[in-house]
Amino acid sequence: MSEIPVKEIGELMDELASKVPHLIREIMATFYSVEAANNMGAAVGAFYKKLLEYGISQEDAMKMTHDYLNTIRDVAKFQGNFETKEKDS
Repeated sequence: MSEIPVKEIGELMDELASKVPHLIREIMATFYSVEAANNMGAAVGAFYKKLLEYGISQEDAMKMTHDYLNTIRDVAKFQGNFETKEKDS
């Protein structure tokens, strides 16, 4: 049976810990730019319009669009919690 390379795994985890937070911040920054806001507005509008085109009622389409936006908000909220914990470390 081979040994677990604990030292190498530890080094890999250290490397990931140093790079992943920066990567996540960069990704999230793209969500908060003017361009991202324009793209999000267009995407949400297209999403809602497409639901209506497929025969979804306005009420249901609005609820589905609202749920879609809540999902995006929850992801951003999770990111904020992650960054807060990272700063506290």
